[in-house]
Amino acid sequence: MSDFKIFIGNIISPISDHYANYFPDSCLLAKRQANSNEYLISEIFESRHLRQKTKSLNNYEIHDFTGKLISPTFCDIHFHWVQDEVREMKKDDLLEWLKNHTWPAEALFESEEYTFKKAKSFAQSLLKSGTLSGAVYGSIHDHSVELAFDSFPGDFIVGNVLMTMNSPASLLQSKQDALSSVSKLGNKYKSRYAITPRFAITTHPDVMEASSKIAQDHDCFIQTHLCETKQEIEFVLDLYSKIPGFEKVKTYTEIYEKCGILGPKSILGHGIYLTNDELKMLKDSSSSIAHCPSSNAPVAQKGLGSGLFDIDLINKHDISWALASDIGAGPYLSMIDVMNSFISQHRTVGRKNVSWTMALYRSTLAGEKICDNHLQRGNFEVGKQANLIVIDSGKINKSWDAEVVLRHCFEISYSNRSQVDEKIQSVFWNGNLLTT
Repeated sequence: MSDFKIFIGNIISPISDHYANYFPDSCLLAKRQANSNEYLISEIFESRHLRQKTKSLNNYEIHDFTGKLISPTFCDIHFHWVQDEVREMKKDDLLEWLKNHTWPAEALFESEEYTFKKAKSFAQSLLKSGTLSGAVYGSIHDHSVELAFDSFPGDFIVGNVLMTMNSPASLLQSKQDALSSVSKLGNKYKSRYAITPRFAITTHPDVMEASSKIAQDHDCFIQTHLCETKQEIEFVLDLYSKIPGFEKVKTYTEIYEKCGILGPKSILGHGIYLTNDELKMLKDSSSSIAHCPSSNAPVAQKGLGSGLFDIDLINKHDISWALASDIGAGPYLSMIDVMNSFISQHRTVGRKNVSWTMALYRSTLAGEKICDNHLQRGNFEVGKQANLIVIDSGKINKSWDAEVVLRHCFEISYSNRSQVDEKIQSVFWNGNLLTT
């Protein structure tokens, strides 16, 4: 086993919405850790210094990707791995789509054998897409979490959805069963586990409250959906107006606040229709939002047509957010597809500040910050894990800056969306090549 690995290529390292370090024709040097097969980043240097550098290295191997782009692996902070079968189905409005397509698909995961087969195949999809971290929704079944942990490459936060009311019989849980599951899995997986009330419509408030206390006890994450559509919000507020203790609640977010769902380890999907009071609650609680542009895109673009997340408003309130695919409402797992949808939709409404640099940052380091892993991964700072993907970029002009390079490497046409994963040639995790 080599003590050092050297990766040659055009190296991009996201820093913020506005800046990425770009190292054309350079080498990323990774050093193996003692008594381990894991490699951490040691330095980045220009390729012209390679011969001189290797004179001081006794045991090394070289991975030559000259001319190609080397990027950090992707982080997707909101997706449903058990909805892979329905992601390209024709979309209805959110609530009808859940009832007619999503929930019947998720009911099949009652079978552990079926779940095992699906987890193995989905793991290959993750690898092909270069997504090796983030936050994942399973079905109601414990084994949809356990088999995801056993099968998926990389390092994910995973939770099983809680559905104790307003749910089909095939997925309906008793309060006791839901809390027993949460307690067992939270104790087993700690900070890798996410308490996952599907949303306020399907989870009793006392179950959410009890679950949030379990999350605190075991340092778990919490993930759920919030304000995705106007119809959903109306349904939630009407429902909770009849629940004792919630009669005077004015907003969707206030329900979560009362149930203890908000907090620095809470990831809320969508957040498209938020009032000023709700934005303040999210900011004050240090909660984060998963922005899912390809899922919320117009129906003609294979989304649910939910609307567009207001990044200017979210940034004004200094609320943390990152990009996510939200499959199966999102049609494709690829974060490259998500970045393209993000750029296209926001520029269509005149947001000129949206850039490819921002898209990459929000698909890597920003997500890792939300998942509390930014000190270990998300870019190529010295001391971080050597997690990288190699992009078949075509010819890159040496005069290009980071923004132009990213556009050149990641921009796709609408007709090529289903083939976008073909751009990714190799995936390395902790410096080790992963193969499909």
